[in-house]
Amino acid sequence: MGVFAFTALCASSLLTIIDPIAAAPLFVATTATQSAVERRRTAVRATAVALGLLCLFAAAGGGIFRLFGITIEAFRIAGGILFFTMALPMLTGARSAHATQPEAHGDDPAIVPLGVPIIAGPGAISTVMVLMGQADGIGQAVGVYVAIAIACVVTLATLWLAPPLLHRLGRAGIALVTRVLGLIMCVIGIQFVLDGLRPVVIEVIRAARMAG
Repeated sequence: MGVFAFTALCASSLLTIIDPIAAAPLFVATTATQSAVERRRTAVRATAVALGLLCLFAAAGGGIFRLFGITIEAFRIAGGILFFTMALPMLTGARSAHATQPEAHGDDPAIVPLGVPIIAGPGAISTVMVLMGQADGIGQAVGVYVAIAIACVVTLATLWLAPPLLHRLGRAGIALVTRVLGLIMCVIGIQFVLDGLRPVVIEVIRAARMAG
């Protein structure tokens, strides 16, 4: 496979995993109390965090995981728990009670949950590690980084366009969307945990059968 074809494959794979269209409403709900300028800055920071993290794991992800004894399954479970805890306030409406001054508590939604795990989640991280492992030569390895950059730029553009489009829903519509997205995020978090537990459970069952 040529370098350009491999890069296109990597970019399409990452865009499918990141799913900027699904991330856009989550971005709007998470930055509900920010001004338009603050939202744009948050979007830039979030995509920059995701870009840096994905490039880091593309370059040294396998080594980092081996160094700390971390598995992809453990990373998925951790991401799922993080998703679930972030989604509960959105689902119950408790988020609005504390969202007026997020910076006063040192919270930066650009890092968590937007940069990680909404954009650079366990799926995206494992994808770049797999793609880098499949790269044949320097050209395709560079293509993986180009694909990461393309995916992040497309995600940034989607996040920038989302607020004015969703603003037409009004306050009540945004509140409704926030509740629905909170439910979706809860389900995503649980699915991440299940995806992480499945190989572990299968391995335990296989070991028990061999021992028996």
